[in-house]
Amino acid sequence: MIQSVAFIGLGAMGYRMAAHLPKNFDQVLVWNRNFSKAEQHATEYGTTAVSLSQAVQADIIFSCLPTSQDVETLIESVEIKSGAIWIDCTSGVPDAGRRLAESLKLKNIDFLDAPVSGQTIGAENATLTFMVGGNTEAFERAYSAMTALGKLIQHVGDSGAGFAVKAINNMLLAVNLWSVAEGFTTLKAHGVNLDAALNCINASSGKSLVTETIFPQRVLSREFPVTFALPLLAKDTGIALDLVHEAKLPAPILSLTQSLIQAANLMAEPNSDFSSAVKLYESWSKITLD
Repeated sequence: MIQSVAFIGLGAMGYRMAAHLPKNFDQVLVWNRNFSKAEQHATEYGTTAVSLSQAVQADIIFSCLPTSQDVETLIESVEIKSGAIWIDCTSGVPDAGRRLAESLKLKNIDFLDAPVSGQTIGAENATLTFMVGGNTEAFERAYSAMTALGKLIQHVGDSGAGFAVKAINNMLLAVNLWSVAEGFTTLKAHGVNLDAALNCINASSGKSLVTETIFPQRVLSREFPVTFALPLLAKDTGIALDLVHEAKLPAPILSLTQSLIQAANLMAEPNSDFSSAVKLYESWSKITLD
């Protein structure tokens, strides 16, 4: 029986994810480095803002932080309840997931690397996809907690596997984003109506999440709402390319895409959405996608 659940890290994703937990569990603890945000969450959703040392005494502990290093540093600073399950929703590094699983197991704590996909709208609607690596028994025990936040909860392999799937997923997003930017810039250069072209492509074999939602809602609208920061996409493409190199595989398209996303990140304004990576190509082509 899960008696208590904690959520650590109330950023753009975590704040929305944790909001669903009181609907499913009686005791929901929240902590954030900026503690006023935890207090705000408690007022808004009926969670309980607590210290970090209290949060890690829950049966199930979710974390959603910027990097694996942040998670490792935090875990090193606390004494976690024996028998707890730590579910890390960070888009992390596979090696870090394996290290944490091994070290925490010695303390009778299970660690699941469980990054999510679905952006802030998925967090808000509890329709996220969880890609989970780790011990299958721990996965089964923690399943009900994850179903409170997501629609597809998929065990993908041993520790580190969840982080690996997430990194490759985000690399494929980057490949799609960049290729659509090149393709639609070409169409505009030839005088094609981009809205009409989108209608055709989204009813044809070239469609993707990028053409169906990201381009019309973020790029062509020129809104670029910040729901997934460009620096985080740059981090994830780097993790994906490291996986390629570790496997000693050729990956010309992924390597080039990672370089392009890194360059776009360096050129971008602070606090830019991942979709704003297309602005780098716009600066080269002198064509604005609108």
